[in-house]
Amino acid sequence: MRSGLIVAGLVLVAIGCVFTVQGLGYLAGSPMTGVTLWAIVGPILAVVGIVLIVGAVRRGRSG
Repeated sequence: MRSGLIVAGLVLVAIGCVFTVQGLGYLAGSPMTGVTLWAIVGPILAVVGIVLIVGAVRRGRSG
């Protein structure tokens, strides 16, 4: 379970980074490019991913 949460967190961080870069217009070739919504959603997803990773690591230490 712990490794699954870490993997899910890493995936969310990666997706969040891609969404952010696309939303800011630095990664072209998508309908998401230059759309402010994705520049906002991306960091939110990345933070959720970081919270999952930190929670999984802390859970592993205490268990």
